[in-house]
Amino acid sequence: MKTGKILAAIMLQLCCLSAAVAQNTVGLTQYTTGNANGYVLFSPMTSTETYLIDKCGEKVHEWNTSAYKPALSSFLLQDGTLLRTGQLDNPVFDEGGSGGLIERFDWNGALLWSYSVSDTNNCQHHDIMPLPNGNVLCIVWDRKSKQEAVLNGKDSTYNQSHLWSEKIIELQPIGTDSAIVVWEWKLWDHLVQSYDNTKPNYGVVSAHPELVNINYFPGAGNSPDWIHLNSIDYNPVLDQILVSSHTFSEVWIIDHSTTTAEAAAHSGGNAGKGGDILYRWGNPQAYQRGNPSTKVFFSQHHATWIPQGYPNEGKIMVFNNGLNRSGTYSSIDMIEPPLNVSNTYDVPVSTAFLPTNLFWTYTASTPSDFYSSNISGVYPLSNGSFMVTNGTKGLFFEIDSNKQMQWSYVNPVANTGIVSQGNTASGNLVFRCNFYESNYQGFTGHTLIPQGEIELNPTVPSICDNLPNAVETFTNGNTISIYPNPFSNQLMLQCLTNENFTFTLYDMQGQRILQQTYSNSTTLNTSQLADGLYFYELRNSKGTLKTGKLIKQ
Repeated sequence: MKTGKILAAIMLQLCCLSAAVAQNTVGLTQYTTGNANGYVLFSPMTSTETYLIDKCGEKVHEWNTSAYKPALSSFLLQDGTLLRTGQLDNPVFDEGGSGGLIERFDWNGALLWSYSVSDTNNCQHHDIMPLPNGNVLCIVWDRKSKQEAVLNGKDSTYNQSHLWSEKIIELQPIGTDSAIVVWEWKLWDHLVQSYDNTKPNYGVVSAHPELVNINYFPGAGNSPDWIHLNSIDYNPVLDQILVSSHTFSEVWIIDHSTTTAEAAAHSGGNAGKGGDILYRWGNPQAYQRGNPSTKVFFSQHHATWIPQGYPNEGKIMVFNNGLNRSGTYSSIDMIEPPLNVSNTYDVPVSTAFLPTNLFWTYTASTPSDFYSSNISGVYPLSNGSFMVTNGTKGLFFEIDSNKQMQWSYVNPVANTGIVSQGNTASGNLVFRCNFYESNYQGFTGHTLIPQGEIELNPTVPSICDNLPNAVETFTNGNTISIYPNPFSNQLMLQCLTNENFTFTLYDMQGQRILQQTYSNSTTLNTSQLADGLYFYELRNSKGTLKTGKLIKQ
């Protein structure tokens, strides 16, 4: 087939797809040729399952051996294991995001490691972060009595029996059910207050942006959940940690290069600041250097660094929920922190941390069309696009750098179970989905065969079945075509590069039917195959590039 004919077929089919997309209420709701090639991992908040789907909205793997609902994040590690949080329903820490359990499962669902951080004074919550060394960073509520709080300068009119501070611990897994805390940072070691000059931590709040004001709490000032950290990220190049505080409407950066003793002090580590806050942004009112007009973040969730090698590397992306913002809408915001060559940050003498403006932001063309009052997240993709989770709607969508939506999917797992196509999913919340490119190391040794849609009574044919009859994928800027689809006696494989590819065809039972390694192009004789549905996998030396469906007729 000539390239011009392929492009013409693509344009024709895309025009015909809009009606099919509009009919889908769950599962795949938009697919645009050229969206990022890979897989999406998510753990519905009302379910104990974790799913891995392809971009056609079909399940390629499932972990269903945990007994716990997520609390709240999950990750596919580079060794192909699943790291997942679990909800233990701690009766002391009964706020949203309460967890307490971390589990790791192998690809087949066998439990490899389980560890609990949950008692009357501590509880893991919201998010964890796997580290390159195999350890795990955890956000943990750190319960203090009212007496402890007042002795440290808390306003004595505070009327709760306890105050929940925060700490971050680094766990080194041991065996199947143990761990060692190899590093710890406690917020309680980095306080400032201007309420009582007879108590510790007394000072001018605006003169100490590196510390946290124990008496800052917007809105309802008598909740024990004072900080409410809801995401954590790690930068291996800087050896720094990024967290998001929901109640402060700020993101903070702290130094991970410290020892635990240095993390409790105000000096030490690569930045020389100990465990003090190196950088903060989003709401200067929290350190008395701003006013309501300078507040940019509104109860945000999920702050993440853009990795090296990606467009805009080193910048920070935030899912800005927009709760109580003027206008009911969420945004995806990007900031460029003022990082110095010494991996420290400029700290102004009396004004708010720089920058003064966002580097980039995304809202829907009608802003109120994109809103999630809580949970949710965003990940940058290597091609410059972004994978967004609108958590309260269970909606995942991909936007490109021009802010155009390329792909969307609605979680069909609701609070009453899996729903049928055509019905609306209620209570299908997802804290945050993760995206993994097709050549991700965690897929090595595993064949990702599409197993059909998760939703009941899926649309037939699916949106992907209606795509142009040449399947295309991309590697190093080159197009690889598999055509025609449906095919008959021949199947053509064509690329514009000399590297080797391996094409494998499977039947519906997962049995390998044929396999061909080629470069440039080849033609497969398929006359001996029975009519019906087949699955294919395309790989190069880095791993799986593409999987999908082909029809013989």
